[in-house]
Amino acid sequence: MFGPFRATNPLSGGLLWKVPWRLSRMQKLRQRERLRAVDNVVATIDRALAKQGETAKAIERWKNEMPAEPEMLPKDKYTIFDRKEKKYRKGIHKLPKWTRLSQRLNPPGF
Repeated sequence: MFGPFRATNPLSGGLLWKVPWRLSRMQKLRQRERLRAVDNVVATIDRALAKQGETAKAIERWKNEMPAEPEMLPKDKYTIFDRKEKKYRKGIHKLPKWTRLSQRLNPPGF
């Protein structure tokens, strides 16, 4: 179409900010580093409380329920359960604020 109302690339292509369908290698690396950083914080707090002879219910619960980064399957590190998806999984980067939330536990079997 010619003239002042011709189609532009963003208009003809749909969304301007497209999200790639899979994580890049560097995004995966940063995700693993974030998981390890959380594990280190929990371990440090646990050691500090153990030195004082105290315990915290939240720390004990985290250690019992949440798997550490090396124990997690790649499927659980980089994807999350979503009942609306075709195979019930979607990339973790599709979740808003995925760098700030802990997504370590998913339903078993998915």
